[in-house]
Parts: sequence; structure tokens; C-alpha cells
Amino acid sequence: MEKKSEINGHAMAGSASTDRIVEKSAQKSFREKLLEFLRKNLLVIMTVSGVLVGVGLGMMVRNMSLTKAQMTYFAFPGEMLLRMLKMIILPLVVCSLISGAASLDTRSLGKLGGIAVAYFLVTTLIASGIGVTLAFIIKPGVGAGALNTNNLGLESVSSNKETTDSFLDLARNLFPANLVAAAFRSYATDYKMVAVGNDTNGTILYQKVPIGTDTDGMNILGLVLFAMVFGVALRKLGEEGEELIRFFNAFNEATMVLVSWIMWYVPIGIMFLVGSKIVEMEDVVLLVTSLGKYIFASILGHIIHGGIVLPLIYFGFTRKNPFSFLSGLITPFTTAFATCSSSATLPSMIKCVEENNGIDKRISRFILPIGATVNMDGAAIFQCIAAVFIAQLNNAELNAGQIFTILVTATASSVGAAGIPAGGIITIAIILEAIGLPTNDLSLMLAVDWIVDRTTTVVNVEGDALGAGILHHINQQEMKKRHHQEEELAEVRVEAVANAQAEEETSPLVTHQTKALEATPEAIESVL
Repeated sequence: MEKKSEINGHAMAGSASTDRIVEKSAQKSFREKLLEFLRKNLLVIMTVSGVLVGVGLGMMVRNMSLTKAQMTYFAFPGEMLLRMLKMIILPLVVCSLISGAASLDTRSLGKLGGIAVAYFLVTTLIASGIGVTLAFIIKPGVGAGALNTNNLGLESVSSNKETTDSFLDLARNLFPANLVAAAFRSYATDYKMVAVGNDTNGTILYQKVPIGTDTDGMNILGLVLFAMVFGVALRKLGEEGEELIRFFNAFNEATMVLVSWIMWYVPIGIMFLVGSKIVEMEDVVLLVTSLGKYIFASILGHIIHGGIVLPLIYFGFTRKNPFSFLSGLITPFTTAFATCSSSATLPSMIKCVEENNGIDKRISRFILPIGATVNMDGAAIFQCIAAVFIAQLNNAELNAGQIFTILVTATASSVGAAGIPAGGIITIAIILEAIGLPTNDLSLMLAVDWIVDRTTTVVNVEGDALGAGILHHINQQEMKKRHHQEEELAEVRVEAVANAQAEEETSPLVTHQTKALEATPEAIESVL
């Protein structure tokens, strides 16, 4: 009995120790999982924390009544982030597009390029439609006729550019006369008054003549087109172009390493970018109350397009969960929210799309730089709302032709909108000129642009990312189909060879020769 109890005691002690080991291993695995999660998502957590800390820091510093110079010093770390991101844009866009275009065969490139253009065009048109519809439903400008730039203490925004010249400049910038200058300058039309004669009273008559000027700012549209065509040309060269393709591939990879280093500075830069913007705010309450309906309409349009329309389009093509795809892009979205620049978000977007969502490098590095330049869904929404808002502000009734003009002009002009903060404001002037409305109320848009531009940029980059996901899926399906066809062809070839061999073996001539060879020497002698 004693022995049995001892055995039972040992068994119980053994089971207890095994339970403790299991608990320890469970605890260890949980700790390991937590550490692994933190290691994977550390940058995301730090970036989001940077925004929250920036808001708190801005509210604290705001009460200190800083001078303009002190505000500049406070914003310096954020300015450094923007400078770093802008520094990397040129090598990233040019090298990624050249290597992307050169790595895809011409047939795939043409097909993917066509699908990308169709996707960008359709989504931007849908965005413009949402903007116009919301503007007519919410009516942000109705009853705001008393609102003017004087009582808000705003500066006027001058814009005397003709609509025709705006679109001609877009075409001119596609083909830069000087590639080196395109890295920091773009073409813009200006006007001068030229004397063309006298009228009957002897008064000198003047005519407004367009003249070409260069403005500060990278001509990214021209660089994108050149890089794509150059990549295709290298592909056409064959073996001779391989060396240069390898060079651009290596340059591209080195640039991505630089991007990964810059990403670790993003949380600090974002903290000061957000904080400095809050410190710079003057009378935000007056602006929000007076322009609240416009801000609400714009942000609601961005939520509808970014939260419903774009995910539905992605799901329709891929039959995959769009929100699990987007969850891997929190860092680029936070960067977009803080910097208000699609171009500045491009480095982190390429990195996260490839690493977190497994998008093919050839696809992401081909389509994302183009999307950051030409795909501006968020901008199209707020530009349409702004155009209708200004029409309502001036008590102007818009007819069907003018509404159609707003849709088309917003879609087309968003292509040429600079991927920089407040880049879309100048584009609104083109829409206003096209429908014959005054541009002197543009300063109202500029006053609250820093609020609206944040959600605008997030929707812009979301459209680019989902477009890359759709193209990746289509490319994968094409590759599977091609692989299946190749397998079927190989099977057909094997069968054909087997059949040919069988025919040879069963032909009368071969049979006769085989029998003759198989015959014994004696038989041959007897025959002879």
C-alpha cells in the first residue's frame, strides 16, 4: 500500500512538473509572439504614436505664444523629414520605373499599362462624381454669401491662367526639353501685354500673349514618361541593354536601402510636422465654423471613396479582403496624413507594399511611381466640391454642361496636380476658369486646405496601393494561365513524338528491315 501511495505521489509530482513545463512553454511562446509582433510592427506603432504625441506636443507649445522664428525652429525636425523624402524621390522614381519597364516583357507591359490607365481614369471619374453629388446634397456654399476673405484675414490667391494653356502645359511637361532641368523645374505659361497698334482714337491696343517660363518644382510627369520609354528601349536592346538594366536594378535596390534607413526617422519627423501645424493654426474655430460644411463634405467624400468604393473595386477584381491588404500599409498612410504629399509617401509605400503584401517588385516599382503622379482620387473629390462651393457662394446656378465640364476638367487636371502640399488648390483655378467663375474665393480653400489635404493624400495613396494589388493579381493569373498553356503544349509535343515513334516502328519498311536484321546468319546464307 505504502509503495502504491509512493508511486501515486511520484506520478502526481511528475504530472505537476509537466504541467509547469507546459505553462512555462505557453508563457514563453506568448512572450515570443508578443516580441515578434512588436518587432514586426514597431515602426507602425512608433509612427502612429508620433502623430498622437505630435498633437499633444502641439497643444502644449501652442499656449507658449511662440514667435514666428521660434515656430520655424520648432518645425525644423519635421522639415528635415520632408527634405529627406523629397531627396529620395528622383532616384526612386527614375530607377524604379526604368527597371520595372525593362523587367516586364512588351506584351505584359502594354496590357498592364492599359489596365492601370483604365483603373486610374475610372476611379478618378467616380471620385469626381462623388464630389459633385455630395456638394449638391450638402450645399456647403448656400447661405455663406456673407463669407469673404476680408473678415477671415486671408491673403488673396492670384490665378490668371487660361484653361487651354493649363492643358497645353500638361502636354509640354510630358516632354521636357531638358532632362536635367526637369529634376527641379517645370514648364508654366505666363502672360505679357504686347502693343498691337492703335484704335481710331489713337489709344494703344494691347494683347495678352502667352510666354513660356520655368517654375520651381520637379517635373515628375516628364521624368515618369521618359523613364518608362527608356526602360522599354533597354528591353528592346536585348543582350546589349542587360548591363544598363543591371545597373538601374542595383541603383534601385540601393535606394530602397536608403528608404529603409529614412523610415526610422519618420516617427520623429511626423511628431514635429503635426505639432508645428497645430502651433501655426490661428483662429481655427472661426474657419471651421464658417467653412465647416465644406470641410465635412470633403472628408465625407474621402471616407466614402476610400472606405467603400476603392475596397469594393479591389474585392471585385481579386475576391480578397481589401482591409487585410490595407492593414499592412498603416505607415505609408500615417506618412501621407502627416506630410500631405503623395510623392513624399512613395518611398514608404513601395517598401511596405512589397514587404507586407508580397506585391511583385516589377509591378510595384512600375505602377506606384505612375500612380503617385497621375492618380489623384482624393484631389478630384475636394476640387469638385470646392468648385460647386464657390458657385453656390456666388449664387451661380450650374447647368448640366457646366457640371459635365467640372467632372471632365477635375479628372484631367488632377493628372497634372503636383504631389505636394496644397498642390490641388491651383488646379481648382483651372476648373473655375473652365466654367466661368471668379477665382478670388480660392483663398478660402487655401485657409482650410491643411485640414482637407490630409485625408485627400491618404485617399490618393490608397488608390495607388489598391491599383498595385489589382495589377499584381491580374499578372499572377496571366502567369498561371501561360504556365498552364505551356504545360499543355509540352504534353501535346510529348504525345506527338510518341506517336511519330510508334508510326515509325509499325511502318512496313521498318518492320521488314527489322526482320532482316533479326534473321540468323544461316538464314541469310541460305537466302543467298
